[in-house]
Amino acid sequence: GAMDWQVLTRELSLYLESQVRVGLFGSGVGLSLVLGFGVAYACYYLSSIAKKPQLVASNDRFCRFLEEYCPVVTETYYPTIWCWEGRMQTLLRPFITSRPQVQYRNELIKTADGGQISLDWFDNNDSLCYPDASTRPTVLLLPGLTGTSKESYILHMIHQSETLGYRCVVFNNRGIAGEDLLTPRTYCAANTEDLEAVVHHVHSLHPSAPFMAAGVSMGGMLLLNYLGKTGRDTPLMAAAIFSAGWNVFESVESLEKPLNWLLFNYYLTTCLQSSISRHRQILEKLFDMDLVMKARTIREFDKRFTSVMFGYPTIDDYYEDASPCRKLKSVGIPVLCLNSVDDVFSPGHAIPVETAKQNANVALVLTSCGGHIGFLEGIWPRKCTYMDRVFKQFVQAMFEHGNKIFSV
Repeated sequence: GAMDWQVLTRELSLYLESQVRVGLFGSGVGLSLVLGFGVAYACYYLSSIAKKPQLVASNDRFCRFLEEYCPVVTETYYPTIWCWEGRMQTLLRPFITSRPQVQYRNELIKTADGGQISLDWFDNNDSLCYPDASTRPTVLLLPGLTGTSKESYILHMIHQSETLGYRCVVFNNRGIAGEDLLTPRTYCAANTEDLEAVVHHVHSLHPSAPFMAAGVSMGGMLLLNYLGKTGRDTPLMAAAIFSAGWNVFESVESLEKPLNWLLFNYYLTTCLQSSISRHRQILEKLFDMDLVMKARTIREFDKRFTSVMFGYPTIDDYYEDASPCRKLKSVGIPVLCLNSVDDVFSPGHAIPVETAKQNANVALVLTSCGGHIGFLEGIWPRKCTYMDRVFKQFVQAMFEHGNKIFSV
């Protein structure tokens, strides 16, 4: 048996050697081609793909603060070498990244209009740095359009916060985390009432705890719209915003390009539809649900459902009101906003660079690659993304050294 096996493997390796020698590596051309391609790819990657992000901030103190306490925003970002293109990063991240285990404590809070909001708390009672719950720093997390506290990017932020000793609370949009809709109302990027109620509620429970918020995608847009409305009049000391759509008109236009519609728009529209179909009975009182369920783009869904629900005369009125680029000048606390310029959800040309330069509280970090909530890095990007590192460093910088920029 063993003898035959050795003979067989020797025969096989000799056969393969002769095949390979005659075929691909005849006269070594194949090998030099492969090596040449590898070297060329590496050169291209290092010269055109791996780049330092662009840091846009008019306030020198804020800039120096970030360079010292959040150095990740000044370092070269090396996107995953086999997957740096924006669409690929966007599509692959949910499948590649790990899902840290998080035990939540759920709380349902009532709203003024008779509805309810589901909050998922990660109390971090084992926190060594902050054993006193009353002063334990708290991070409010806002997921994206149809996202909940179960999204991998939310779990990663909680994992980062846990190591720093902080408490987290996730704001799930109405009707999306398994709880019932008590009134025919869901959520949108422009209406900040629910977020105001949540911020007030969390702050009233822990008035002595330093308090920050982080929003992703639509959660980031909602957070920016809230900050633009409240100015300095908020218990939040700072905020981090990831992959926000700055101008909704530009976002939906980009997502209606044929390839983007195929890859993202149609899928997201079906996600929106399935998130409301559970509540069909209560929503049917106000909406033609058959028509809503026939929507094939986010714009059609918003036209038939979201803009009507929140009382906008036209969809353009809603999109105007939902676009955070209009509110950026009024933001009154330090915010760090991370975007990739190749994000099809928030095209690079629509990022309000000039407006950001006019507000001393705002810093934009713009990477050339990363897609929408992608920011994958490393050869096999399961654990930690560039976005996770920006989150961790900025939150820690603000909680532990924030007083150094508060006199801005």
